[in-house]
Amino acid sequence: MLFWHTQPEHYNQHSAGSYLRDVLALPIFKQEEPQLSPENDTKLPPFQYVLCTATSPAIKLHEETLTYLNQGQSYEIRLLENRKLGEFQDLNTKYVKSILRVVFHDRRLQYTEHQQLEGWRWSRPGDRILDIDIPLSVGILDPRASPTQLNTVEFLWDPSKRASAFIQVHCISTEFTPRKHGGEKGVPFRIQIDTFKQNENGEYTEHLHSASCQIKVFKPKGADRKQKTDREKMEKKTAQEKEKYQPSYDTTILTECSPWPDLPYQVNNAPSPSYNSSPNSFSIGDGNSSPTQQVELLPPSNDHLLPSASIQDVQQWLHRNRFSPFCRLFSSFSGADLLKMSKEDFVQICGPADGIRLFNAIKGRNVRPKMTIYVCQEPEQNRSHLHQKRENGDGNLCVYHAVFLEELTTLELIEKIANLYSISPQQINRIYRQGPTGIHVLVSNEMVQNFQDESCFVISTLKAESNDGYHIILK
Repeated sequence: MLFWHTQPEHYNQHSAGSYLRDVLALPIFKQEEPQLSPENDTKLPPFQYVLCTATSPAIKLHEETLTYLNQGQSYEIRLLENRKLGEFQDLNTKYVKSILRVVFHDRRLQYTEHQQLEGWRWSRPGDRILDIDIPLSVGILDPRASPTQLNTVEFLWDPSKRASAFIQVHCISTEFTPRKHGGEKGVPFRIQIDTFKQNENGEYTEHLHSASCQIKVFKPKGADRKQKTDREKMEKKTAQEKEKYQPSYDTTILTECSPWPDLPYQVNNAPSPSYNSSPNSFSIGDGNSSPTQQVELLPPSNDHLLPSASIQDVQQWLHRNRFSPFCRLFSSFSGADLLKMSKEDFVQICGPADGIRLFNAIKGRNVRPKMTIYVCQEPEQNRSHLHQKRENGDGNLCVYHAVFLEELTTLELIEKIANLYSISPQQINRIYRQGPTGIHVLVSNEMVQNFQDESCFVISTLKAESNDGYHIILK
């Protein structure tokens, strides 16, 4: 659970470099400069983090600031050092490690964070909640993002030098509202940064400082429109009413808070891979992982809900099948209870889209592919080319495999055949179909769309002359 403190009374006014002086020259710092005293000066935190975008003008006094962000847009977070010469002598390492997270602001959602993020994962496969824009970032080293912690990134930085991390938030606040009929008020998030130093074993585990701020994320350009709306609303208020509200500051100061608990949201214990040159991607190994490693997180195809399922079994089934947002609604339902419900019942409770999806999942209705074809490797072919795995020792036996097609394109056919024989799709250069008199006809999207359903093909291969790839021939 996340705990945070109220807006701090004083901000740092001291810096050894011009970079920090430029940031602290903002009005938010100047207005409180006369209140600083030597006693307060000694209590400054070791670091300060500044999100370089304006706060909302429609926030009342003594309330925490709120900042609007656009989905997928890069925003700078400046990492500043407050230490004066001679302070924090125990920081005997050059670098510190900061872990940056996007988490829920509402405690109600914090309690169900794992279910909420897991539901987002299923609805946005392959996407991340938080990314670092590497080309724009300055002074950060070894940025990492785990594929099992979609809302977390981490990196090293040198407090004595300029450091800025540009972040991108890809989820929007309305994605976590219970009902999605349009016009909902989005839930607020928090950006939290926890900074650590090395221990005697060289591990970054000794906590130094934590700070966070409140944000809301809108679809592209939505944050600009919301900021303009708030500004226009404030302009219509009287001078007396405006005194009850904070001004809009040019930057957002992350306020001190408690460190994040050492129980991050994750699916498994996969290691954190390093970013590569692309800001929206990261390395996941040597690229030779087996297909089974990539689908372990998917619910099993025969995961049907049984009448004998207990209340706890139903909750686990809902979670596995991407119905986490409705776990609370069905918290007292057994398997028999859900199986007795009609489609109209589910639509009324969950809404049209989710209600129909939940009804079909419970009734075990499988979606039929658009086309099914059967392929077999030619028995006399050299099997090492395609790494085909046969359990039968009869070398002349031709075993057919089903290939299910949804998009009916050549690219999909290449990917399915490559996946079937555990090779990379890049190794397949072309696919041909053997025509009259043995001619080889290039397979196009139109030809795939005109395949007869449940057609049978024997696959043979030709070594490509230009590279190490192969041509596939369907006979």
